[in-house]
Amino acid sequence: MKFFADTAEIADIKELAATGLLDGVTTNPSLIMKSGRDFMEVTKEICSIVSGPVSAEVVALDHEGMMREAEVLRKIADNVCIKVPLTLEGLKTCKALTSDGSMVNVTLCFSANQALLAAKAGATFVSPFVGRHDDNGFDGMQLIGDIRLIYDNYDFRTEILVASVRHGIHVLEAAKIGADVMTAPPAVIKGLVKHVLTDKGIEGFLADWAKTGQKI
Repeated sequence: MKFFADTAEIADIKELAATGLLDGVTTNPSLIMKSGRDFMEVTKEICSIVSGPVSAEVVALDHEGMMREAEVLRKIADNVCIKVPLTLEGLKTCKALTSDGSMVNVTLCFSANQALLAAKAGATFVSPFVGRHDDNGFDGMQLIGDIRLIYDNYDFRTEILVASVRHGIHVLEAAKIGADVMTAPPAVIKGLVKHVLTDKGIEGFLADWAKTGQKI
């Protein structure tokens, strides 16, 4: 499963990229606002750090407006992935952009039927929001399972990009289901390495090593 970081914070992206774990980045207007930086500037910098897809979201809601904004965004770098909302206008834009060779991430997916539409529109990625789905009384991971089944039934090439990931269990369950990608805040990704027994083991090894009085 590919790991994307859901952030616009350059320091976090550089740290994760250095580990070799980072396959791409997703951003949105809220994350850009949180960074406090110019949208175009920060997106260009992110694209220079990671070689994988960097999702940059349009803010227009009509097809013509989305296409105008997408034309600006895809000039930033070759690895920009245009992010559009899962609406009829967004799907129309998705079809036009992917037909022209651009990567497209169809976002704010909350049902398997919506994901089916995104795949038929030629989306590169579809982003079902599991955390927000859970928040509203639904089973976010069941949604991922339903999408995986449908996509496998028809051999759709659209990749399932699990979004709104809140914790390690979301990552684990998505991987077990066979999601293609997950995107999470840097803290969640870094938290995956932690285990109390790992920490305890290191502590024991170091204590024993200190008793030997040796150095490497």
